[in-house]
Amino acid sequence: MSWKLAFSTLACPDWSLERAIDEARRWGYEGLELRLIDGQLIEPDLSSADRESIGRLLRESGLGLVAADSSIRLVTDRLDVEVETELVSFLELAAGWSAPLVRVFGGNPPDGISNEDVVAKAARILEQTALVAERLGVKIGLETHDAFSAASAVARVLDRVRSPEVGVVWDVLHTHRMGETPQQVWDLVGPRILSVHVKDARQAPDGEGWQLVLLGEGEVPVRDCLDVLRRGGYEGWLVAEWEKRWHPEIEDPDVALPHEIAVLRDWLADDC
Repeated sequence: MSWKLAFSTLACPDWSLERAIDEARRWGYEGLELRLIDGQLIEPDLSSADRESIGRLLRESGLGLVAADSSIRLVTDRLDVEVETELVSFLELAAGWSAPLVRVFGGNPPDGISNEDVVAKAARILEQTALVAERLGVKIGLETHDAFSAASAVARVLDRVRSPEVGVVWDVLHTHRMGETPQQVWDLVGPRILSVHVKDARQAPDGEGWQLVLLGEGEVPVRDCLDVLRRGGYEGWLVAEWEKRWHPEIEDPDVALPHEIAVLRDWLADDC
């Protein structure tokens, strides 16, 4: 299986976008997922000059652009229209860069909201913004994260959102944390997976939380995930999501990123 490999710029908070592009090409990655630009989280209110300069860099890089990752959370105490407006702005930003995907989170619902209302709110926002996504040619990916870490939680939302412009970003760590097997994830959301965040981790010695580690050194069944994706006919990106921005104690990107692509290539070659 010859999937294309990318990394998220979350891995390199101290790098410029130019350096991230250079290192990606040097190590043989075929794409980038934009979470940080020059170390900063992406905001939709970028100036037109910044949008154009970033777009030019990306166009000239020779790399594929996997996604523009937002910090948008669908279920909060904000009004639906406020979240929709923010998401539309991000979709327009992504379209200007020819990014095929915008990632969103479901969020952690405020106290007092029922599970039914949580699902309904997330679905309403996605249904409304899917119309804009279709017009712009950009998809929306709801990540397995936060209160939606289980694929079963994401599936409940997607069951109400029929638009093909809306799907899933599968973070393999979070579904594993929630006790779901790779096959269960595929059975729940497989045909709607738009991108896959690959990472490894092991449970902390005290049983509280997870420690990110290099691929092959943890407990996440990444190879099983790859096998399930292969059998299911997945044809999208595999993204090494090394979370250096959030976990400064883990290995530096110039150590981690060459390791991640080397291991992924070995695993994919073995599984062909």
